[in-house]
Amino acid sequence: CPLGGDSMSLDTVGMCMSYLENIVVQYYRPSLSVKRFRYVLRYTYRSVYDDQPNAHKKFMEKLDNCIRNHDKEIEKMCNFHHQGFVDAITELLKVRTDAEKLKVQVTDTNRRFQDAGKEVVVQTEDIIRCRIQQRNITTVVEKLQLCLPVLEMYTKLKEQMSAKRYYSALKTMEQLENVYFPRVSQYRFCQLMIENLPKLREDIKEISMSDLKDFLESIRKHSNKIGEAAMKQAQQQKTFSVALQKQNNVKFGRHMYINDRITEERNEIVLKHTFEEEDENEEEVLTVQELVDFSPVYRCLHIYSALGDEETFENYYRKQRKKQARLVLQPQSNMHETVDGYRRYFTQIVGFFVVEDHILHVTQGLVTRAYTDELWNMALSKIIAVLRAHSSYCTDPDLVLELKNLIVIFADTLQGYGFPVNRLFDLLFEIRDQYNETLLKKWATVFRDIFEEDNYSPIPITNEEEYKIVISKFPFQDPDLEKQSFPKKFPMSQSVPHIYIQVKEFIYASLKFSESLHRSSTEIDDMLRKSTNLLLTRTLNSCLLNLIRKPHIGLTELVQIIINTTHLEQACKYLEDFITNITNISQETVHTTRLYGLSTFKDARHAAEGEIYTKLNQKIDEFVQLADYDWTMSEPDGRASGYLMDLINFLRSIFQVFTHLPGKVAQTACMSACQHLSTSLMQMLLDSELKQISMGAIQQFNLDVIQCELFASSEPVPGFQGDTLQLAFIDLRQLLDLFMVWDWSTYLADYGQPASKYLRVNPNTALTLLEKMKDTSKKNNIFAQFRKNDRDKQKLIETVMKQLRSLVNGMSQHT
Repeated sequence: CPLGGDSMSLDTVGMCMSYLENIVVQYYRPSLSVKRFRYVLRYTYRSVYDDQPNAHKKFMEKLDNCIRNHDKEIEKMCNFHHQGFVDAITELLKVRTDAEKLKVQVTDTNRRFQDAGKEVVVQTEDIIRCRIQQRNITTVVEKLQLCLPVLEMYTKLKEQMSAKRYYSALKTMEQLENVYFPRVSQYRFCQLMIENLPKLREDIKEISMSDLKDFLESIRKHSNKIGEAAMKQAQQQKTFSVALQKQNNVKFGRHMYINDRITEERNEIVLKHTFEEEDENEEEVLTVQELVDFSPVYRCLHIYSALGDEETFENYYRKQRKKQARLVLQPQSNMHETVDGYRRYFTQIVGFFVVEDHILHVTQGLVTRAYTDELWNMALSKIIAVLRAHSSYCTDPDLVLELKNLIVIFADTLQGYGFPVNRLFDLLFEIRDQYNETLLKKWATVFRDIFEEDNYSPIPITNEEEYKIVISKFPFQDPDLEKQSFPKKFPMSQSVPHIYIQVKEFIYASLKFSESLHRSSTEIDDMLRKSTNLLLTRTLNSCLLNLIRKPHIGLTELVQIIINTTHLEQACKYLEDFITNITNISQETVHTTRLYGLSTFKDARHAAEGEIYTKLNQKIDEFVQLADYDWTMSEPDGRASGYLMDLINFLRSIFQVFTHLPGKVAQTACMSACQHLSTSLMQMLLDSELKQISMGAIQQFNLDVIQCELFASSEPVPGFQGDTLQLAFIDLRQLLDLFMVWDWSTYLADYGQPASKYLRVNPNTALTLLEKMKDTSKKNNIFAQFRKNDRDKQKLIETVMKQLRSLVNGMSQHT
């Protein structure tokens, strides 16, 4: 026992406690916890040291006793087990030798085993390492099998982006996102790819939109070629249809122009030329698909559809196309100057709508029929306004006709693509009126040139060939003229057949505009007749009136003009037959318009007749102005004045020319000339500037009037009854007789009586002339002798003048 001595230090106590604990735990109370035992010991020690002063000593004594008792028990136990222990030791000693041998053998075996296992260990380590590598490789392969398709698809995406296969790239992106990325989402490279896809989508949108912009710019530049190709195709189809229709007409014996071989030949030449040109250019006509690459639109549409942003693309496309439509519909300021300007305008519009129609049929939803209809209606209103404005500046009928042909081809082309064009054909009727106006202006110039070049003399012909040439140009029929031998003359001048030909040419020109307007023969007939009426009643009539009023046109020219209008008037029925042959519309149809040529030429003839009367009177005035009377002469010359004889000779020659005029015209002209001459002579006597007239002057004046009366009685123009023409000078005759006979008593006595001898003598006229003679008598010797010899006659003059004044005053009061 480690406890010794009488007193114990704390260390000793501690050691004892530990020793006791071990004993208790090992031998007595194995199940008693150490903490519990320590607690009991501590409590015991405390009670030993704290309760009584001698408790420690007693405790130690008891403890010693306890120890001794334990020692005895131990000793007994050892004695009890000693023999077994010795036997065990002996056995152990015996085994020791065997154990050493075994140890040597084990050691040797271990050594040999170790030596033999070194290579196995090395190989085992290699195998382990290989197995680890194999496992790692297997893991890597498995992971790579997951990653490689992703990388391959992403590489494919990059290649598609490089090759600009953007729609395929978008599909690849969808596969990556939906199939491949979920398998490798834990890897960082996958996250980088996922983050890069939105940027790629935006790049694709931007690139496709850029391609679309380039496409829109391209079709804007190529709209002219596209429209030109489309219009050329439409024109070829139309030409083929016309040729087919013509063949059918020939087959069934129907000709639109029945009696007009010239027009047929002209149409055949034009048609042949058209077919030759078509054959030459057949390979050059390309379709819209060949002219334009629409793949950018398809790609962009598919891309935006794949991105779910199709509406944005549609809105952008339509907005840009509307802007382009406004640019296309904006014409150049000088478009009306040439047909190329109109052609370029039409081809651009056709190209625009051909592209829209193609987009409508090859895509779904990008362009709708409602959208194209709205766009076309907007464009059609603008087109009509532009054509109406610019066509108003056209003054050349050929340009207007080419414009009409362009509009027809333009309308037919767009109609073939399903666009309504009725308003364009309505516009053509407005342009037709303008075309007629330009034709009228052109033909006004033609008519003026014909009138300027005409010599206004009958057409001379010297042989049968010349006669047939004139007859082929103008429908003239006169059996008497045919019977005459050559040389002979047609009654009309050169302007008549020329005008007739030009009227027919006008009808041809007017007919050209009516072609391809999809109108019936009745409507075309009505158009032709109305335009021809305008030509006759307005243009030709105006030219004739201007011609008649020109100052250099003399009486002979006016007479020929009247003759010409008469023959033109007779030719109107042939013009009606000419129109009937063109349109196959009978003149007996209820609504057929009649030509107003009869009234036109009658008006022109009446104007010419009036101008003849005017110019004849002007010529008479020119001769009368040459009169040089000596109003104070005492005796007449005994013969008529020279100016008057010249005037009468002139009138005789003029009235001989009038024999070709209708009798009434010549009679009216003759009567008008005589009346005007009589009036001029009367005014000469009563001129206020003439202050004095002698009786000799009256007698000389009477000789001139006698010559006028002789001229009237000679019947310069046949057809007058009795002395009708002489009555033009009755006022002068009665006035001169009154003064020559000096028969005032009879005049005053019979004044106002229907049977008066001097019924046509006005008191005022007589008074005026008598006053002029009274002033002369003061200086005239004859009257001086007369006053001396016969003062009663002087008083009679005074009395007559008073009575005449009273008559004049009575007339004024009565008025």
